[in-house]
Amino acid sequence: MIRTQIQLTPEQSNKLRRYARARGISLAEAIRRCVDAALEAGVSDRKVLYVRAAELIGKYADRVGSRDLSRRHDLYLADAYRP
Repeated sequence: MIRTQIQLTPEQSNKLRRYARARGISLAEAIRRCVDAALEAGVSDRKVLYVRAAELIGKYADRVGSRDLSRRHDLYLADAYRP
């Protein structure tokens, strides 16, 4: 393992200590688990974005002969990412 020094706000420290105490683990282990969870969430977010982008392929194909995709691509993307 690599030794690392970090600074936490008092609120972060309190929450982290409660988290560790509730699970019966050390503060260091709690930090490692939280870091792992945050990194995994980032990977999932990228996967979700990739899937959403892949779903756009062909969605705005030239259906009625209009050829405005190159001019209106921002509008189409905004529509695609609207919840």
